[in-house]
Amino acid sequence: MSKRIENYLEDRKTLIEEALKKFMPEPSGLAGDVISAMNYSLFAGGKRIRPILCIAGAEAVGGSADDVLPVACAIELIHSYSLIHDDLPIMDNDDLRRGKPTNHKIFGEAVALLAGDGLLTLAFNLMAGYGVDEKVEKTALLRVIDLIASAAGYKGMVGGQVVDISYEGKNPEPAVVEYIHTHKTGAMIAASVTAGTILAGGSEEEAKSINRYGQQIGLAFQIADDILNIEGDRRAIGKEIGSDKVRGKITYPSVFGITESKNIQKRLIDDAVESLKRFNERAETLRDLARYIIKRKT
Repeated sequence: MSKRIENYLEDRKTLIEEALKKFMPEPSGLAGDVISAMNYSLFAGGKRIRPILCIAGAEAVGGSADDVLPVACAIELIHSYSLIHDDLPIMDNDDLRRGKPTNHKIFGEAVALLAGDGLLTLAFNLMAGYGVDEKVEKTALLRVIDLIASAAGYKGMVGGQVVDISYEGKNPEPAVVEYIHTHKTGAMIAASVTAGTILAGGSEEEAKSINRYGQQIGLAFQIADDILNIEGDRRAIGKEIGSDKVRGKITYPSVFGITESKNIQKRLIDDAVESLKRFNERAETLRDLARYIIKRKT
């Protein structure tokens, strides 16, 4: 990973962390337990890739982090909610997330479930509150809220998760694994980067190109996770290796094998970079982020 993108990721992560601390409530009152659970998972670590992509999508069309920071943070709240629910015994039943006990191991299943619900709904509070500012273009904001809601719901992440669960232990099929990955992971990644472009005033054509980029890197990102679940380092990843195979998950390696999965991943990144050919050097960060997707170790 180049020093430039390494510094960019660290700088933007710090910016997002500071904003999240301002946006999140302190545990207090009768709701203190669920607020503590929300904060526990939100601040348990993580790369903050989705909000970083939102910022980079804005910058690619001449915008700035300030243009999109509340929405970028809302996207991270949605991502954190999904991880809490994924880890529950009724889903993946994981004990560790980012090297720490999962939410339900600390707070119990009921509070963990509700903490996820709390993060999801707070995300929409945050986006709607951002619209109170008269400087925000309301039509663009409504379009972004609709985009993110669709990507997070049955048309995207939720739908992909349902198919992921229902196909555990079944014969792997290429069309099914592509559906799972493009919906469960790819939809929110594409929505994140596209949201930034729309909020920063990007044109329709620019938004389409950025969305295409997001779809390609979203699929590549999940293939990288599949590969790391086989070849990764448990200490670096922060959870058990080989869990996908134990659960009978349909993954790209289980369908295509490791070598071909890496070839597919490379083609996706090449296509993602090609999607940005209309953009100037302001999109160089997005190009670097695409390459980072398949080089990361966590």
